Amino acid sequence: MLIVGAGSAGCVVAAALSADPDRVVTVVEAGPVWPGPGALPAELRDPAVLPVGPDSAVAQHYPGNLVRGRLIGGSGAINGSYYVRATAADHRAWQDAAADPFWAPEAVLATHVALERDADFADAPWHGSRGPVPVRRIARLAPVSEEFVAACARAGFAGIADLNAPSHIPHTPHTSNTPDPSAPSPTSARDDVEGVGPVPCALDDHGRRAGPALTHLYPAAHRPNLTVIGDTTVTRLRLTRGRVTGVEWRRGRARGVHGADRVILCAGAVESAALLIRSGIGPVDQLRRLGIPVAQPAPVGRWCTDHPEAGLEFPAAGPRQATVPLEAVLLTAGVEVRPYTLAFTPGVRRIGVALTRPRSVGVLELRSADPDVPARVEHRYLTDPADRAALRHGVEVAAAVAGVPARALDDGALRARLGTSQHLSGTCRMGPDGDERAAVDPRGRVYGVAGLSVVDLSVVPVPLGRGPQATVLMLAERLGSLPA
Repeated sequence: MLIVGAGSAGCVVAAALSADPDRVVTVVEAGPVWPGPGALPAELRDPAVLPVGPDSAVAQHYPGNLVRGRLIGGSGAINGSYYVRATAADHRAWQDAAADPFWAPEAVLATHVALERDADFADAPWHGSRGPVPVRRIARLAPVSEEFVAACARAGFAGIADLNAPSHIPHTPHTSNTPDPSAPSPTSARDDVEGVGPVPCALDDHGRRAGPALTHLYPAAHRPNLTVIGDTTVTRLRLTRGRVTGVEWRRGRARGVHGADRVILCAGAVESAALLIRSGIGPVDQLRRLGIPVAQPAPVGRWCTDHPEAGLEFPAAGPRQATVPLEAVLLTAGVEVRPYTLAFTPGVRRIGVALTRPRSVGVLELRSADPDVPARVEHRYLTDPADRAALRHGVEVAAAVAGVPARALDDGALRARLGTSQHLSGTCRMGPDGDERAAVDPRGRVYGVAGLSVVDLSVVPVPLGRGPQATVLMLAERLGSLPA
């Protein structure tokens, strides 16, 4: 079987599938693959470094300031190590959209527990102590984070000790391993609590970034039935009579075909969708406009979502210590307020305000059938008036907490502050048979094409109320462990 993409999802799927010695698994990654953890560039281990600039050799840039990781480990190898789970409310919405209890909150909890090794709350029944992903909160907050948490407390916001707990647990020192015995069970927990708390981060015992290549793929690399090929771009799927039979690839000037009776796309929300469309699996009108023969009509790219983020910036001294970009966040009124520890502009502090469950949805389209021409994503942020109102209120709350004057924001001023959280999802939306919005079934199998699946953030059918990294690993573990 062939996995396209060694990103966050691909690393987990490859490790899960190759655990069976009777399976022969090949992973093809478009970006660089280093032979082992010791060969990784130092910046890939340092969570205070985000190597995503325009000259980055490990990031792919798309129109509209969208950036994705292009290397072993994918975006999980270059992100801020944020590791917060989606909420029970997210999973109830997901279960309803997919019409499948496989995605219910009580169903996915066991997978989250099995994945993690939580250094702070390992004794809690909703946490794990033996999984491959080390999770911890920063014990000594940077001054900017400490000041923000104190300001939230003065503003009346409660403290949340564990953002990955299933409900609001009263704040205790987050180095404690003792859960609150009065906390409700995971299945009865309330959702969408308000408060401020330390961010769970995927960091090893030395405080280094613990991305999925390090937690999953490299530990499995010794297996004789697993091969990982880097610097190789899959340009098209090969299809015969409604079944996938392999892929076409290129590596520099070399071109070739790799046959496979099962292909799993783990290339991310942009590239998995783009590869399907280039292969004739997509909206008929778009395929005809691009001159691509129609292999299977599908609503690929017709729906997608992300977290729009408005920035609040003001002059301030830079950070006095290197740390993760986000040590603590405030959750309130449908937004996540993010006091960044990094100075993206010298002498300027930034507080991000991200809308966690936007109603506005976007689209992804190919501009050309040429693989060298990147797909275009139109986020269509704030087209729903409710989104504008919620984000405007969030900026006002952030300004009040930070003690920064903020003039009234009309729609133009709000859009001028707007950016993306880089959390694109839903381009190959999951849904039940007969759902005209669904490109894949509730197990990630592409409708109408045997042997072909998508297992990454592109299949998630609802906006997620938190950043997606923990959810991607959970999704990949659940789908990657399924039989063919």
